[in-house]
This record gives sequence, structure tokens and C-alpha cells, in this order.
Amino acid sequence: MIDWVHPSAFLILGALLIPFFKGRAQQIYLVLLPVLALLTVMLMSPGVHGVVKFLGFELIFGRVDKLSLAFAYVFSCAVLIGSIYALHVKDNGQHIAAFVYAGSSLGATFAGDLLTLFVFWELMAFASVWLIWSRRVQASIEAGYRYLLVHAVGGLVLLAGIVIFYVTTGSTRFDVMQGQQGPAFYLIMIGFMLNAAVPPLHAWLTDAYPEATVTGAVFLSAFTTKTAVYALIRAYPGTEILIWMGTVMALYGVVFAMLSNDIRRLLGYHIISQVGFMVAAVGMGSALAVNGAVAHAFAHILYKGLLFMGAGAVLQMTGRSKLSELGGLYRYMPVTFVLYMIGALSISAFPLFSGFVSKSMEISAAAEMHLPQIWLLLTLASVGTFLCLGLKIPYYTFFGKDCGVRPTEPPRNMLVAMGMAAFLCVFIGVYPAWLYDKLPNLVDYHSYTPTHIVWALQILLFTAMGFFMLRKKLGGLRKITLDVDWFYRKGAGLFMRFVYHVVTPIENWFIQVYRHVFRGNLTLGTKGLWLDKNVIDGAVNAVAAAVVKGAGTLRQMQTGQLQHYALVMVGSLLILSLYSLF
Repeated sequence: MIDWVHPSAFLILGALLIPFFKGRAQQIYLVLLPVLALLTVMLMSPGVHGVVKFLGFELIFGRVDKLSLAFAYVFSCAVLIGSIYALHVKDNGQHIAAFVYAGSSLGATFAGDLLTLFVFWELMAFASVWLIWSRRVQASIEAGYRYLLVHAVGGLVLLAGIVIFYVTTGSTRFDVMQGQQGPAFYLIMIGFMLNAAVPPLHAWLTDAYPEATVTGAVFLSAFTTKTAVYALIRAYPGTEILIWMGTVMALYGVVFAMLSNDIRRLLGYHIISQVGFMVAAVGMGSALAVNGAVAHAFAHILYKGLLFMGAGAVLQMTGRSKLSELGGLYRYMPVTFVLYMIGALSISAFPLFSGFVSKSMEISAAAEMHLPQIWLLLTLASVGTFLCLGLKIPYYTFFGKDCGVRPTEPPRNMLVAMGMAAFLCVFIGVYPAWLYDKLPNLVDYHSYTPTHIVWALQILLFTAMGFFMLRKKLGGLRKITLDVDWFYRKGAGLFMRFVYHVVTPIENWFIQVYRHVFRGNLTLGTKGLWLDKNVIDGAVNAVAAAVVKGAGTLRQMQTGQLQHYALVMVGSLLILSLYSLF
């Protein structure tokens, strides 16, 4: 290992120099940084590196083992492919945010203690939100604020669990937490589950990812949820509640994907579904199940990135992303169609594609552990995956009724990036030993058995038959599908009415009493009122503006005011949290 260089340093620190390069030099630099990060990961040797003493805590920046290396490999590949896909983008802010985001996920992957994990965890949230805001439309601004606030709350829950864990055990070691039942155990798990988008903590994903930039959505699809899967594998293997939560998650995502009309929202729901397989495997906890979760995460980052790249190419070249407004594009974007289908066949677990050799490990683990209900439900979720991504999107986007749009293929760099991801999807499917050698446990598993191949082909064939029989009823419809975020949007509206009609009158009465009795001479009281009016009220207004999309509050405020309130709120929360910690 190159002990003095952390792979994330190339991405996080290197990102600061991006504005100093222009034109071709900047494009070369954008490719060079992830290549250096990938080479550094390849040169790493197992062990504990980068130990720093800070305020009495032992911070571990480089805990290297097979588990962390497996995720680091695919994260490095993902940022390389994503950076090539984004070479045509002339927005330094997007490039910086993407590299800091990816570098933070690498930092979290190698973190050996909970404090280091928390720092990179929060940096991921603050960097990734710029990939949503960079689209610079009202919907992306609204979705970005909700995304940031949800992750700020999740970060505070995680921090609370870390503090309780430290007070209880005297340690901040990031490792398996079995036997540590208590508030810290559940708070940390909830913090991880929110980033993994486990229902009902998932709506931030399908709300924000469709509103991100074309290139930003590719990065978003790769890092946040899979870093959370890594954290769950590291800390919570064999936690039985995760089995059913993951299984419900797999089915939930499929059902809502079938109801979705927007391509990227549909793909977002399938992130939830596919991560559900991984969460269920973590809950199973066997060597085969854990290997399956890691292998599936590895393959998923590649083929889901490829699918988002295909959807992004369609959006960029047509200006449309709704299935009801697309059709007949295969004549004008044949290369995009072929590359998209490689990703679709991979996620659908076709033989000779990556999903076939990774997802099957989790389903086989359920059978091996005598969990027939889980095996059946995960198999049904696989059917839904092929139905949506292998049949519904291709048919209504590239075939079906001609929409009248005459696009061309996207820029060459986008096709090259899609080709790289497609190659890896096929390579892993044809030569699974390459992936299996990187898994954390030694398990003798063979995916290409006659029984498995025949069973998979039968399921895929009957699913295709069902789709073509019912295709007229499965197309994109111009409608809005309500999810659980409806509850907190409505709840926030009720909360704001309570604030305006109950809290505000009481506060105004208090101010009048204060002025009458103390005549504004008490310095402490004056400062208390200033804090109340500028910080507390600002926080309340920011919550309402960012969460309640339909209340109209957001549209009545200027972007500068919103930024002020959001920064005041988040900054205050972080300062209070750090003060309680140290």
C-alpha cells in the first residue's frame, strides 16, 4: 500500500484544482484523478493505516480488508466511468461536487472508526446535493432542499447513536455491533437505513434523483445507497429484522416502478428494489448471503449506472423523460438502445450478464437457510425487475408509437462511458471468477448450473409473454403517484398552520410583555429574542419551505433567503451536535 496517500485524496483535494484547467487539459485532468484513485486502490495491502490521534479519539482512515477493497474497486470504476460520461459538461461546480461526493464514499469505505465514518458520511450529503441543484430549475431546487434536510436529520440520528455508543462502550470502533443492543445499536442502524433508502425512509431518493442533472444522476445512483449497504454489511450482518425489511423493500420498489411514468423516477424505484435484495442478504448473515450482497452491490453500481446513462442520453437528446411522451427512438439512437439493453439484461439476471452471477447468490442463500417465503418474494421481485427495465422502458421508449422526435446519438464521450460499463457487465457475466475472487468470504458457489440456467430462462420467458399480452395496460400514464412523502408534506403543512395560528400569536404576546416589563434593557434577553427570531424562526421556515412543496411557501421566497435559512439551520444543528460530542 502507498501508506501516505489515501485514494479519496486524489478526488477530494484534486477537485479543488479543477477550475484552474481549461478545455482539453481539464478533460485529461478529470480522467486522470479517478485513474490515480483506482491505481491506489489496486496497490493497497490489507491492514490498518492512517491512524491519527485527535482530541483523545483514535481516527482510522485506512482499514483495508477484502470487504472495503471490493467496494473501493467498484467505486473507483464508477467515478472513472462517470467522469468520462461528464467530459462534455462545462460546469466546474458539477465536476467538483461529483469528485468530492465520490471521494467521500471512498473515505467512508476505508473508515475504521465511527467518527471518521460520520465526517465522510456528512460530506457525501453536502456534496451530492449540488448535483441536484446544478440543474437550476425550480423542481430541482425544491427536491434538493428536501434531500439535504432529510440527510441532515439522518446524520443527526447517526451522530446521536455514535455519541451514545461512545458513552456506553468507551469506543468508537466501526465493526460488527452484534451484542450491543440498545439505543445506539438502533440509532446507528436507522442512520444507515435512511441512506440505504429503506421504506418508509426512502422518498428522498425518488424525489431527488429524477431532478438531478443528466450526469449528476449517474453519480447519485452509484454511491449513497451502496455506501450504506457497505456500512450495514460491516456493522449489522445477521440482524434478522433486515431480512424482512429488505424483502419488503425489494417488492415495494418494483410496485412503484410499475406505476411510474418518468424514466429516471422508475430507475430510482428500482434502486430501492435492488438495494432491498442486498439488505435482506445482510440480514441473513451467512457467508453466501454476505458474498451475494457484496457481489450484487458491485454489479448493481455498474449496470444501474449504465441504465441511468442511457436514460440521461434520451433526456439530453430529446428533452423528454416521460414514457408517455417517448417512442420510436431506436431508429435514431440505435447505439444508445443496444448499450441500454445490456444494462437491462444485466439487472434482469439474464445468463451471461452480471446480474445472473450476483443476484442469484442472495436468492440461493435464502434457499440454503430454509427461508421459502423470502426466496419466493425475492424471485417475484426479480420478475418485476425484468418487466419494468427489460421490457417496459425499452418498449415504450425505443419502440411503441413514434413520438415524432428525431434525436441523434449523444456526444461520443457519453457513448464511450456507456460502452465501458456495458463491457464490465458482460465481462463479469462471462467470467464471474474475477468478481468472486474479490468477495470477503471463501464460498464455493457456481452460478452456471443447468438447473439455474433453465429456471432463470423459464422465468424470463413467461414474464416476456405476460408483458406482450398486457402491454397496452402497462404503458406510461400521465399521472402522479403518491408515496409516503405525502404524509410528511401534509404533516409539515399542518405544522406550519399550527406555528402561524398558535405559536406566532403566543410569541408576539411574549414580545409585547417583554417590551412592556423590561423595556428592552436586558442584554441577555435581547440576545435571546435575536436568537429566536433569526435562528429558530429561520429553521422553522426552512423546514416548511423545503418540505412542503404544495403549500406555496417556497415559491414566495427568494433563493438567497432560502439558502440563508437552510445554512443557519443546518449549521446550528451541526454546531450543537459537535458541542455535545466534544
